[in-house]
Amino acid sequence: MKETGKVFLVGAGPGDPGLITEKGLKRLRECDVVVYDHLASERFLDEVPEESQRIYVGKKAGCHYMKQEEINQLLVDLAREGKNVVRLKGGDPFVFGRGGEEVMAVSREGIPFEVVSGVTSAVAALASAGIPVTHRAVSRSFHIMTGHTMTEAGKLPLDFSEFAKLSGTLIFLMGLTHLPLIVKGLLENGKPGNTPAAVIEKGTLPGQRVVRGTLDTIEQRVTEEGIGTPAIIAVGEVTALDFASTYHEPLEGVRVAVTGTDLLAAKLRKSLEEAGACTECVLSMELESHRSGEAMKNAYERLADYGWIVFTSANAVREFFLGLLESGRDNRRLGHAKFAAVGKGTAKELLRYGFTTDYTPEEYCAAALAEGLKSVVKESERLLIPRSGKGSPELVEILDSAGILYDDIVLYDVAERRKGTKEMAESLKKADYLTFASGSGVDAFFENAGEDVTALLDGIRVVCIGDITARKLEEHGRKADVTAARFTVEGMTEAISRDWNR
Repeated sequence: MKETGKVFLVGAGPGDPGLITEKGLKRLRECDVVVYDHLASERFLDEVPEESQRIYVGKKAGCHYMKQEEINQLLVDLAREGKNVVRLKGGDPFVFGRGGEEVMAVSREGIPFEVVSGVTSAVAALASAGIPVTHRAVSRSFHIMTGHTMTEAGKLPLDFSEFAKLSGTLIFLMGLTHLPLIVKGLLENGKPGNTPAAVIEKGTLPGQRVVRGTLDTIEQRVTEEGIGTPAIIAVGEVTALDFASTYHEPLEGVRVAVTGTDLLAAKLRKSLEEAGACTECVLSMELESHRSGEAMKNAYERLADYGWIVFTSANAVREFFLGLLESGRDNRRLGHAKFAAVGKGTAKELLRYGFTTDYTPEEYCAAALAEGLKSVVKESERLLIPRSGKGSPELVEILDSAGILYDDIVLYDVAERRKGTKEMAESLKKADYLTFASGSGVDAFFENAGEDVTALLDGIRVVCIGDITARKLEEHGRKADVTAARFTVEGMTEAISRDWNR
């Protein structure tokens, strides 16, 4: 009999991916399946194991992809299949997250569960806007009400009058569409018209906007500024305070569209977001492995013939060693070989498999790698170069000119998993930068961007990881605005930071 799985209700926090708890991340990284709502940041899904199932249930204001009762049953069914399930919710599961209903559903079936608290937007969004929910001598309490179910036939809840008369800070979640009704109810129940009020749009996210006023003026101010959802309404004396952070990350407010393989895109997005940027993957490259193909089978059988193994990417390192194990061999077969890596990132990946590099060029590119190998490879030594099918031709051209023996084998290819053309266009409209980390990514982008690619890139600064990628971009009629000096994820982040703050 299959063992019953467990259900973990995890709060994702207010939107900023940096505000999820360590325990929440741990549960995500260990789950078999994640059941998630409309999330402020899809970066949370990057933490889920690649082999794990992702199920979107689409709950957001005005649009429920799946009914709550169906979600409850889904959690039960998945756990009965023996799966460990993360139910990922914005904010905290027990703050208007209907977490209690889900707990009751799994409890009735005897399914083990755990609630992992999240940072509620009721506190975090206000703090991000510089508004403390309490402040000595100003507000000694705060009270939260959902605005989502504010009306029933255009009426306020029966207990609204008591809520309106409370002292301290009043906070309304999911209530923007009912702002006129909320303001009217507060005024009718004794709140003065000059009571300070604020509305925070997209709290803790790069697109955050804050509007301040009073109960008499806040509706007009929201209309004038075009404030949209998601938004939080706060009423009380503390909303007149402005304790907004004076320290800002170098890329705060910058929007970056990313292309690349899942692993590289995840690393780049993490690096950029740590610097304050908002990122979105507009074209994902999927790695198609050939490590079990005939060419690589032959290479593994002839490992003793190679004096050097040359790696031009971290992907190549991972695929090579996976293939080595799958062929029935291990690292003992490589004791005689020397290793070359195109850069520090590739060398770091090689070290994970227990090998240090014998040569890494000072300039991280294929041409510099080949030039350097000319001076260290002995005449009798043969090179094994397992790499991408779209690897730079410069590497082998230089080796050929030097008479160096080598086997250049296609270890993997990359293919795009893209958004629809319209969806990509919408994403790029909001972007300040577009990044390319490989020539294959450039080709894939232009193949799928549609006829209006020039207009699509108008106003966007295009960033390339190195000169080879930049030259590939020029083949498509567009010059790189920024080229990283260091051909690494960190180098791209540094280059964008310098360009943005120039």
